[in-house]
Amino acid sequence: MEPWKNNPVVYEINTWVWLRELGAKMGIPITLANVPEETWDDLVQLKIEAVWFMGVWQRSPRGIAISNMHPGNLADFRAALPDFTFADNVGSPYCIKRYMVDEELGGNDGLAAARANLAKRGIKLILDFVPNHLAHDHPWVAEFPDYFIQGNKEDLRDDPVTYVQLGGTIFACGKDPYYPAWQDVLQINAFHPGLREVVIETVIQISSQCDGLRCDMAMLVMNDIFKQSWGKRAGSQPEFEFWEELIPATRRSNPDFIFIAEAYWDLEWKLQQQGFDYCYDKRLYDRLEHDTAQNIRLHLTADTNYQSKMIRFIENHDEPRHVTAFQPGKNRAAVVISSTLPGAKLYHEGQFEGRKVKLPVFLRRRPEEPVDADLFSFIHRLLNAIHQPVFKEGYWQLCVCTGWQDNDSYQNLLAWCWCDTDDRFLIVVNYSNQAVQGRVQLPGSDLQGRHWRLNDLLCEVTFERNGDEMHHEGLFVALGPWQHHFLRFFPM
Repeated sequence: MEPWKNNPVVYEINTWVWLRELGAKMGIPITLANVPEETWDDLVQLKIEAVWFMGVWQRSPRGIAISNMHPGNLADFRAALPDFTFADNVGSPYCIKRYMVDEELGGNDGLAAARANLAKRGIKLILDFVPNHLAHDHPWVAEFPDYFIQGNKEDLRDDPVTYVQLGGTIFACGKDPYYPAWQDVLQINAFHPGLREVVIETVIQISSQCDGLRCDMAMLVMNDIFKQSWGKRAGSQPEFEFWEELIPATRRSNPDFIFIAEAYWDLEWKLQQQGFDYCYDKRLYDRLEHDTAQNIRLHLTADTNYQSKMIRFIENHDEPRHVTAFQPGKNRAAVVISSTLPGAKLYHEGQFEGRKVKLPVFLRRRPEEPVDADLFSFIHRLLNAIHQPVFKEGYWQLCVCTGWQDNDSYQNLLAWCWCDTDDRFLIVVNYSNQAVQGRVQLPGSDLQGRHWRLNDLLCEVTFERNGDEMHHEGLFVALGPWQHHFLRFFPM
């Protein structure tokens, strides 16, 4: 396999659901070991560079039992799947019993076969790692109870949501500082040196099975956050951060291995400094969903080196489906923005087809939904457009947008260029529900003295423009609500 490319395109697949639906389509049981060749070929057509198989590890039977007794979980299950039965609950993929591939999905051998099939098509493989907690029935609970945060009888009496007794030991359930504990998992002690050693061994072993890890709630095991959450119960704070030990140790055996952090609370920069290749850009997601173009533009003025280590998305298994979270038109504008910025791009299986149901990750089955063929075609054109070399090796620059007297609609425009020695692209988006007009100031002086043909790769229209005017006054644009241009420049 070649090294990771810049700004990779990652495609998240709910492994259990995906394989079950393939089996129903083929009329035979399908695991990772016998996925049809044409299915792997279909992934190539999406122009993706990595598949994240979400939820391949062995899930906890005890965790399933706990979730089946939780009224909130059951309400979510039935809301997403009206004919839900208890057999549909295969457990949370983040309540892990063992870091071994579930036999129902093909086991470790099946994963190896899937990885080989992806690799020969130039597609890398990403898996999950959960640093903060493990299932009640994980072997370490019995073998190494000191690797977990523990409490006492008073804790159990006063806070039965956070503490649970297993055998003669009272354990803390996994949590973050701001929400009630997750009762199906136990809290590891990220400060314990023995725990760090076995985690490093585990991740090195996992790194032989894939090309990268998406690390769940990565900020929870940062020293400051962990101390805030658990105080004296965690013991002495280590000299080094959890990730500062784990990431370099993994890379000594697998130098090209990448780490992706699910990150919140504006801790992305610190996690990048601790070794992460990419961090979730949840702040951008929130601004795309709720904020104005002006504030989105401010977000994009951050240093380009920082931005190139973000992973952009408008949908994943934790967020609502984009066709329900964003109003019609706005969802397409948002995906154009998130797809054309520096950094990695994350898409969620079902996003292209316009699925509306946010499926709880516990479930092996989802309801049937019609395919939005027009949306699928649009996103496929977008993925083809960003597959150009300039979006991997070129230079990205945010563009200034201007208006004129009595016209401030230009403030709703967002624009940026991707350029290299041979190519120039301009992306312009009206991120508002009103028509806008304005001028986009383009970088560089090479536009002058020529006429240019501008091909819109998404709308399939062509414009002819004078280079001197574009250089001195800016490119005039007029866009309706949520409309956009994806322009490639050709000298005439």
